[in-house]
Order: sequence, then structure tokens, then C-alpha cells
Amino acid sequence: MKIHEYQAKEILRRFKVPVPKGFLVQGAAVAEEIYHRLGTAVVIVKAQIHAGGRGKGGGVRIARSPKEAVQMAREILGMQLVTHQTGPEGKQVNRLLIEQGVEIARELYLGVVLDRSTGRDVIMASTEGGMEIEKIASENPELIFKENIHPGLGMRPYQARRLAFKLGLSGVQFKNAVSFILALYKAYSETDASLAEINPLVVTTDGEVMALDAKMNFDDNALGRHPDIAQLRDAEEEEPTEAEAAQYGLNYIKLDGNVGCMVNGAGLAMATMDIIKLAGGEPANFLDVGGTASAETVGKGFNLILRDPNVRAILINIFGGIVRCDRVANGVIQAVKERGVTVPVIVRLDGTNASEAAEILAAADIDITVADNLEDAAGKVVAALNRE
Repeated sequence: MKIHEYQAKEILRRFKVPVPKGFLVQGAAVAEEIYHRLGTAVVIVKAQIHAGGRGKGGGVRIARSPKEAVQMAREILGMQLVTHQTGPEGKQVNRLLIEQGVEIARELYLGVVLDRSTGRDVIMASTEGGMEIEKIASENPELIFKENIHPGLGMRPYQARRLAFKLGLSGVQFKNAVSFILALYKAYSETDASLAEINPLVVTTDGEVMALDAKMNFDDNALGRHPDIAQLRDAEEEEPTEAEAAQYGLNYIKLDGNVGCMVNGAGLAMATMDIIKLAGGEPANFLDVGGTASAETVGKGFNLILRDPNVRAILINIFGGIVRCDRVANGVIQAVKERGVTVPVIVRLDGTNASEAAEILAAADIDITVADNLEDAAGKVVAALNRE
């Protein structure tokens, strides 16, 4: 689950991570009052959407007077902000964060994430603050410094000191950076975050170390332990179909292709998308209907897939382990009839009662193509696309 910058900073404050003073704004008229409350000559007006690159898209601006703060708030609120992470359609800005300006001496990078190759958290730091970490890794990997965290010991103070030293800090800056790094990791660990990224991490002219920006994502599977964080979800920022799928208990991710996929099991879903691409098609979604796929879940899956106007064919790939294939076949027939599906539907069922399922589908009075195996299914769905 993603949250907004202002929400991430509220969490960081609880863990004594220094962040600039700021206020959430949902109407431009209060910007003048906020400017005076912050008490600095310069304030930063920042769009709050779930995407990076806001500054380049015009969503982060500097105001040097109350009048400018109001004007910029009016210009940003309601705008369709387009960044490299939103896609060309952009995202509408419904709220702002207005915070105090700070005198910046240096911009750095700091982030914590799980390194799946080692099964350990890794904290990364770089002197190249303000840049995307992926670009740094590609162009200047030697500028990224890493510390792997032992899961039993947690982050040790010597690791924070080592990172601060590699960042070229000394004196009060060094001391403040060590405290910042340890506090950030504590915030990440104790909230079951999947990402905590500070970019830029700034060193001010008086030696303070502060999170000028903050991004936090959380493990959905751990939200039951953090009801306060779960309440921070902003459904308006999420893909509507993905949010609906979560309510059904299904795992759906929208993609850019034209072949709708309905599969049971995440691994099988990934393999299905791979073989569709290998056959020359493009998956329109990842959809895992779960190991106990039923007529109800198949129907809900059709609802989700058919919301995408780009879908020109549907591939259903179900392996009957716990679930019986004949029941899935009846569910597919029922769903196709009830929803008046007009795009080609290719079905591959294997496992428990697979032969009975094939007979049911063959006898159905609807246009469904039965595939013998996964390779055959991918070939038939691409062929169906080419016939259009």
C-alpha cells in the first residue's frame, strides 16, 4: 500500500525522524494563513499524489510571499499532474502539502528496502540526492553505498556511522546523520514498511539532517497489525479496478496489453503472461483468482477484465488442484452467458476432472475455444487477435 508524502512524514515524526514543518491544504484560500504560520520567508507548495517526478511536472513550487502561496495553491489544486510515473493521463491533484523552506547545503539519498536476493533489509545511501536511484545504479553504481541488515540483530550503530562517513559528513552533520539513519530504519521496521525512501535527504547550512521528501510503502499482508496505517489508504489514487479486486479478495494488476488473463495462482499467472508474450501477444492484466476458483470468482474475474476497453481476447488458465475443473467450466459458461462476452475466450483447464470439463465446454452452446495445453492456449489467443 502506498501513502502520500504528508502521511509518510507524520509517521516519521513519531519515530523522531526530522522533517520540515508543514500543513496539509485542500483549499487555496488557507495558503496565506499557512504561510504566516510557518514563519519562513520561503515556503514550498507540493502536490500530493502517488507518483514521483512531481517537481518536473510543475507540482512542486517555491512561494516567497503569501500572495504567491495562494496563487500557486490555486494553480496546482485540481490540475492533472503528469509525471514519468503517472503515464500520459496524469493524476488529479486534490491536496497539497505546504511546508517551510530550508537552507540547503547538500542533497543526499537514503532508502530502505528488502533485498530479495539476500532475504535481508538493505539500507542504501548516495551523495547524488534528487536523482532517481535506478538512474544512479545504472550510470554510477559506485556512488551507492549499502548496508545489509541482519534480521536477528537489526541495524547496528556502526552501520549508520559507516554510511554517514561514506557520505562525506563530519562533525555535527555526521552525528545528526547517524541519528537520522537509525531512526529511519526503526520507522521502516516497526511499521512493516516495504519501502522507506528519502530523496532528497538534505543537510542544512546549520548542520541539520532532514527529510525534504519522503516516500513509504507498506506490506499489505501486515496491515492487520497496523490499523492506523491501513486507514491512510487513498482509494482515489489507486487504479479503480485494482481497488475493486482487493474488495473481492482477488489479485489484479492492470497492464497495457490486449489479452485479458484469468489464472489461479500467482506463479501460474506469471508463466501465463510470459508465454502469451512469447507467442506474440501482450497481457492486459495480471489476475490471480486464487487456488479455490469458483463460479463466483470466475464471474468477478470477467467483470474486472471486461472493464478494460483494450481487451480483445481472454485467456483462462486454471489448474484444478483443490478446485474441480468441471465446476470451473460451468462457471465460465455461466459468466460468458450472463455478461454477454463478445471477445474470443480461450480456456485451458488441467488437473482434477479436466476431461469432464473439456466435455462440458465442448457441449456448450457458446463460442469458447478449448486449448489442450498452455502453449496451445497462447497460440490460439494470439491467432484470435490476428483474425480481428
